[in-house]
Amino acid sequence: MMNANLHFKLLTKSLCTSTPHFKDQLLIPPFTSLQCGAILQSLTNTKSLPKGQKLHSLMATSGNLLHNTYLTTKLAAFYANCGQMPQAHLLFDSVLFKNSFLWNFMIRGYACNGFGLESIVMYREMVNLGSKGDNFTYPFVLKACGDLLAVEIGKRVHGEVVVSGFASNLYVGNALLAMYSKFGEMGYAYQMFDKMPERDLTTWNTMVSGYVRNGDPREALAVFERMGRFGVRADGTSLLGVVSGCGELVALKQGKAVHAYVVLNGGEVWNEFLMNALIEMYWKCRCVAYSRRLFERVEVKDTVSWNTMIRGYERSGDAFESLRLFCRMVVEGVEVDEVTTVTVLTSCDQISALQFGMSVHLYLVRKGFGANVMVGTALIDMYSKCGSLSCSRRFFDDMPRKNLVSWSAMISGYGAHGRGEEAISCYHELIANKFTPDEGLLTSVLTACSHAGLVNEGKDMFNRMTREYRVKPTVAHYSCLVDLLGRAGRLDEAYELIKTMDVEPSSDIWAALLSACRLHRNVKLAEISAQKIFEMNPKGVGSYICLSNIYAAEKRWDDVERVRAMVRKKGLKKPPGCTFVELDKMVHRFLVGDKSHPQTEDIYAKLRDLNLRLREVGYKPDTTSVLYDVEEEVKEKMLWDHSERLAIAFALINTSPGTTIRITKNLRVCVDCHTVTKMISKFTTREIIMRDNHRFHHFRDGICSCGDYW
Repeated sequence: MMNANLHFKLLTKSLCTSTPHFKDQLLIPPFTSLQCGAILQSLTNTKSLPKGQKLHSLMATSGNLLHNTYLTTKLAAFYANCGQMPQAHLLFDSVLFKNSFLWNFMIRGYACNGFGLESIVMYREMVNLGSKGDNFTYPFVLKACGDLLAVEIGKRVHGEVVVSGFASNLYVGNALLAMYSKFGEMGYAYQMFDKMPERDLTTWNTMVSGYVRNGDPREALAVFERMGRFGVRADGTSLLGVVSGCGELVALKQGKAVHAYVVLNGGEVWNEFLMNALIEMYWKCRCVAYSRRLFERVEVKDTVSWNTMIRGYERSGDAFESLRLFCRMVVEGVEVDEVTTVTVLTSCDQISALQFGMSVHLYLVRKGFGANVMVGTALIDMYSKCGSLSCSRRFFDDMPRKNLVSWSAMISGYGAHGRGEEAISCYHELIANKFTPDEGLLTSVLTACSHAGLVNEGKDMFNRMTREYRVKPTVAHYSCLVDLLGRAGRLDEAYELIKTMDVEPSSDIWAALLSACRLHRNVKLAEISAQKIFEMNPKGVGSYICLSNIYAAEKRWDDVERVRAMVRKKGLKKPPGCTFVELDKMVHRFLVGDKSHPQTEDIYAKLRDLNLRLREVGYKPDTTSVLYDVEEEVKEKMLWDHSERLAIAFALINTSPGTTIRITKNLRVCVDCHTVTKMISKFTTREIIMRDNHRFHHFRDGICSCGDYW
């Protein structure tokens, strides 16, 4: 008994001293129902769960709850407001006569805590028992419908709102706008918005964010401008939507104006979400310096701030800075999340930083991300793109859970490495595991068939797409099939397919046919393909180079000069070649003719040695890919300055005999470099794994895995 009394006194003291509303009031137990109800209301308003649980214990001990509908209702509402729905529902069921206050708190509790279906069911139960919804009911029922994308139910509730006379209520109207924006029906939302008798800031913000979310940033900016004309002062939420819209439209001028408004109004509108949105907006407008300056000025950077910068550098092609920022983020002790890790792993695969990627993998395991499906898929992709297909497969097999994207990444890895049969086998594993392939996965399978020259398998897969999986072929699927037929020398069949396909042929489809024409020396179809590409993508220099090479192979020098003159007239330039090679977790970058590396003298001495050995075994340079009108000897020298040769020479100098060399090039490898790399792999007895912008090449003993088709 003494212990019980002591417990009772401690509970009372805790409540009386820690509940702000009652600090200055003398509360002497036992509390009356009204006192308990007043304390509960205060705790409900502040969502003070621990204190409310203490009061619950106190009321149960003192017997206040016994047959007390008033307190039970209040307590159920408290738990619902704190998101503790199981406890709330238990108390709710014990109340015999439920009033609208209790129904509304339960509906709101379920809707606001991710239980939309339960919220709608509770609303239906309330209506069926004869209670009617009001302006406190409908906003949360509509929220639940929007979150669940329950279009038909939402429209039915909308009808009930109109019948009950709450359509003109401001809060209900705002909830209707939000629901229809989640449904993607912005036209209908705007009609309602235009007819609303009263609007507040939330109304305008809902429309701005709705347009941005539904991919119509231009309309979002128009609503924002109209908002200003109506004299409505923007807040942080308004500006967040507008900044996102400016980024999507690459509207730098408007974005800077919003930034200036934020600076002028300071604390009134500033929040960390808005600053992160401004950083991302500058990235989308390709203003790296603005983005970085703003990032560095933010005193307290959260994970989103770091992610925005790391992802910005990765997407702009500066993988080195992306990885440097990640290292700084870790050193500064900022929490890393899934977005960070996926971005960093993508940066690793851009520059083939396999060793660095392995270190990141170990870090992720220590941080507990090992079982995350999204991170696991990124690791599969990183290992395969860094040239280690065995690590990719090993990790794939160890994943506790896989989704379609994981399977697609593994199949794509096999395809990029020219391992078509393994890709098909992986596809059959997927089917055996009861997965249904989607559009993206089928593209991966067809690409794998294309890279490996599996014509029959590829055609069969293409035909099964619509027959078995109800997937309508897209441009990407047709492009794979054209490439597949072209590789096999069935150029006329590929051309007929292009003319009869259900989609409009893209420049990529014609480029696939053009590449096949180069391999099989079909000048007539090459000219047709090239002309189509010139019309669709006049600034793409690759098609001009390919056509020039085809003419050169036929010794049609006048046509070669004509194409090169077109390139000069249009001011087109082949992007500078760039190759990456990793040594001891440090990635080295080589440009064409690069002489900035500390080991430059040794690298060029190694190149001279390789050149001599190649000529001894019959090497003859193929200069057709050099578009400049210079002497043949100069063309040969230009070939020897290609970045991949510098990277290979560097790797040969700095690694022990027998070590596999992995390099990544930003462009498609030229014919002469491909030949040279095959020969080097033979007389150095090295495996050289080269990734260009099209596929992987595994050079071993003078043979390439691509079969000289790339």
